[in-house]
Amino acid sequence: MSATFDKLKAMLAEKGTLSNEEINAAVEEHGALSDEEMTWLESEKLKVEKESGDQITMDQYLEALNTLDSAEAGSDEYTKAETIVQRYESGG
Repeated sequence: MSATFDKLKAMLAEKGTLSNEEINAAVEEHGALSDEEMTWLESEKLKVEKESGDQITMDQYLEALNTLDSAEAGSDEYTKAETIVQRYESGG
């Protein structure tokens, strides 16, 4: 595993979440993540969020859908909205 992965894994365990800015900062500082490492982090991030008991409301879901229609793909705002939509649609 890479130093970047180890750092992000520790941050996720400590804080319970990771922002895209934190991931990007760690990548810039320590180097790129492998596809497997990124997949694991995203999976764990969603798992931790789901276990936290936070349920997505219909209003949050609809707002996220509107954001997906209006925000630039790949932006932080778009990514957050996409996560909300995915969580809602998967029962989270």
